Amino acid sequence: MTKMTFGNAQVVLLDKTVEGTVSIEDGLITEINATEQVPVDAVDFDGDVLMPGLVDLHSDHLEKHIMPRAGVYWHALSAAVSYDAQVISSGITTMLDSFGLVGEEFDSDRNAALSRMISGMKEAVDAGLLRADHYMHLRCEIIEPDIVERFSALQDNPLLKLVSLMDHTPGQRTFPDPAKWKAHQKRRTGASDDALDAIFAARQEARDRFAAPNRRAIAEICNRKGIAVASHDDTIPEEVLEAEELGNRISEFPTTRIAAAEARARNMKVVMGGPNIVRGGSHIGNFSAGECAKLGLLDILASDYIPASMLHAAFLLTDEEIGWSLPRAVATVTSTPAECVGLHDRGEIAVGKRADILRVRMHNGLPVVQSVWSAGRAVY
Repeated sequence: MTKMTFGNAQVVLLDKTVEGTVSIEDGLITEINATEQVPVDAVDFDGDVLMPGLVDLHSDHLEKHIMPRAGVYWHALSAAVSYDAQVISSGITTMLDSFGLVGEEFDSDRNAALSRMISGMKEAVDAGLLRADHYMHLRCEIIEPDIVERFSALQDNPLLKLVSLMDHTPGQRTFPDPAKWKAHQKRRTGASDDALDAIFAARQEARDRFAAPNRRAIAEICNRKGIAVASHDDTIPEEVLEAEELGNRISEFPTTRIAAAEARARNMKVVMGGPNIVRGGSHIGNFSAGECAKLGLLDILASDYIPASMLHAAFLLTDEEIGWSLPRAVATVTSTPAECVGLHDRGEIAVGKRADILRVRMHNGLPVVQSVWSAGRAVY
């Protein structure tokens, strides 16, 4: 690695923004200076923002590349490489690819795509074809009778950094109103009322039989191995308390204000979706991420299903309506998610940290990624 210096930049530090220079060497940040002078050999940022590369804890966008249409499976390696290109161009230098271990009723395509996604990403990583750092986030549907066995087959993957425990049984959490669940599934699948009624009853029965023991079993495995665990779609305080008792330190996408407040009171990090901020609300009518931020309950933003949403959402937190400082907003997509999953070497513009660096230019209120360096290497 050669030495590099970036100058004439608005440098976003953990607690403030300064005009200055940042120097890197051998993939690490070596020096930060608050100065208006630009060294002759520096990369001139021309007043653009210099900030850490984004750390995304939750993205299922790889599914769109491996399965561009229902039942159509793309070449696994090609999908991995094209997905990575979209990730890095969105400013995400560390991605936790979210692989779903889900049920069959509506998700047979996703299950069929799972092995393709994992093998495609592994081949791309092993061949050095990716520009972002990729890790694994396993999303486990705990009402599935074989979920512990399916999880166990992947639990020793060295890239596994996060596990979320999901329960999408209709009538609670994501869809407390069964009528809304039915309308959503009709739009998504075109299933008949009779078919949906049968699935509703089967899922209720499966939850009663399997959810509690499966949740406990997977949480205990993760706690022994030091893998971060997140609850998912918490709606009532009792669900947050259950998650806390099992050692979960992250509440992912709480669906109500009261659940987010309880998670914060229990020292759990609250994760909301970037698309929720950009769109101005949840696409299925749950708790608004903007409202979560206004109440001071938001800790982390994830891209969820749109990689470009992370950077955009973080900057929207600084608008007058919410009013966060830029360092506080940037922390939701950099340092805080990195710390949550034990990646202590990144997520901050600080001496000794990885040189994951973005050059961001503002255009009509939209942050636009101009350049990306990953561990000091120019990748975009």
